[in-house]
Amino acid sequence: MKKQLFIFIRKEFAHVMRDSKTLLVLFGLPIVQILIFGFALTNEVKNAKIMVVDRAHDVYSQQLIRKIEASRYFEIKTDGISNSNIEENFKAGAIKVALIIPSNFNQNLLHENAAELRIVADASDPNTANTLTNYLSSIIMDFQNEVNIHTTLPYKIIPEIRMLYNPQLKGVHNFVPGVMALVLMLVCVMMTAISIVKEKETGTMEILLVSPFKPILVLISKVIPYLILSLVNVCTILLLSVFVLNLPVNGSLLLLFAESTLFIITCLSIGVFISVKTDSQQTAMLISMMGMMLPTILFSGFMFPIENMPLPLQIVSNIIPSKWYYVIVKSIMIKGLGFSAIWKETLILFFITIILTGISLKSFKIRLA
Repeated sequence: MKKQLFIFIRKEFAHVMRDSKTLLVLFGLPIVQILIFGFALTNEVKNAKIMVVDRAHDVYSQQLIRKIEASRYFEIKTDGISNSNIEENFKAGAIKVALIIPSNFNQNLLHENAAELRIVADASDPNTANTLTNYLSSIIMDFQNEVNIHTTLPYKIIPEIRMLYNPQLKGVHNFVPGVMALVLMLVCVMMTAISIVKEKETGTMEILLVSPFKPILVLISKVIPYLILSLVNVCTILLLSVFVLNLPVNGSLLLLFAESTLFIITCLSIGVFISVKTDSQQTAMLISMMGMMLPTILFSGFMFPIENMPLPLQIVSNIIPSKWYYVIVKSIMIKGLGFSAIWKETLILFFITIILTGISLKSFKIRLA
């Protein structure tokens, strides 16, 4: 049985390697997208979770907090937030920006006519961080102008801004994880779906099904070559990121590969699901391209912030595998976090894979009956 499986896998590799168009999609698409997204694109945000650490508890600090609350750009996060360790809240993804009001805020304004505030932002998404710090600085400036109306000597409030994870605000920190999710989703789903449907159209699937070879082994022999080739794509993207875009991998490379393997298997299970539900390559390609590309772009979070979307769309985004992989890659690659920070996302991808694989195998067996 092992020998038969090896023969079928080798046959599938031969089919892939002989098809120049397939090779172009497999290896050309990731290279082009990573370079275009890494160098050319930027994005913007609104509505973000902010933590305010008020160590002053005076009249002016409360007025400033109320002004931030009144802004439509921020939502002050209090549930499950610990003021003792701000960076842990950033690592957990609970907040996007933090404002720290020092204990001597009111005294410095009254006696020195100047006070400092500290703004800390998660710059793993540089455009979001830059936008939010600008919004917050603008609110602070408006508050300063309001206070100065009632004083003889003008007060000066100086915000001190700190960018975590990405001090230089490089766009590649946001787009490389997003492109990884997009490329792997498109390539794995489309190539797998088309390869299986192609066997149906040419009639060779019938020959495979009447052979002693078990149906599940037929599917395994189809997906293993694309699993291996997709891992090659991961290596290509990481090499381009490190040596061309100057984006290092701050976390565990082994963990990143393990999570990428899980996501690839998830995408392959989607491809198998599409293949057992369709009968033509055109249909499989259309569903793979449009049905996977648009949700990945819209709901993964790397092009458009999910927190800006209406609540129903935020709920829909939870069933998009690329959203969870995007969070995983940013956590490992940009923030340098370990498995303890991404176990929930990993578990979600695992369950999606199990559910889709189970449905696909059941549908595949029904088609054999």
